[in-house]
Amino acid sequence: MKTKALQTRNVIFWVLVVIFAALVASPCLANRWRFWEYKRLLLAVIAVVFFALAIALLVLTAKLKEPLIRRIFFILTGASAVCIPIFAILHNLVYGLFFHGKDGDEAVFFILAVIVCPALFVLGALGSIVLLVSARLRKKES
Repeated sequence: MKTKALQTRNVIFWVLVVIFAALVASPCLANRWRFWEYKRLLLAVIAVVFFALAIALLVLTAKLKEPLIRRIFFILTGASAVCIPIFAILHNLVYGLFFHGKDGDEAVFFILAVIVCPALFVLGALGSIVLLVSARLRKKES
């Protein structure tokens, strides 16, 4: 049971990393893809899948019994992935309720969604990758 949950968590993690890379690269690739007329729908579907997989990563990591540092990096990856769309929605909500039609803008949730959470996702993903690779190398040696 534990190995199955561990494998599932690792697959979800790698899918999250690939989706994050695709979302980051999507503005650069927009002009090259012909089906890009449906970009808003496609990005919305990918964002929902990204959010759902991040929640699954958090739940599986919380249930698994493993070293604390590994849990911290996986939880950091999942939590930052969950917070990106939440902070984007909060930015739009706060702007619409309090700043619309006035001078000024709401920058806190925007900076959290666009800079802080993606940076934390990269940090958590890199830490998780390093720990997974080192665990695999130790397993090979013994």
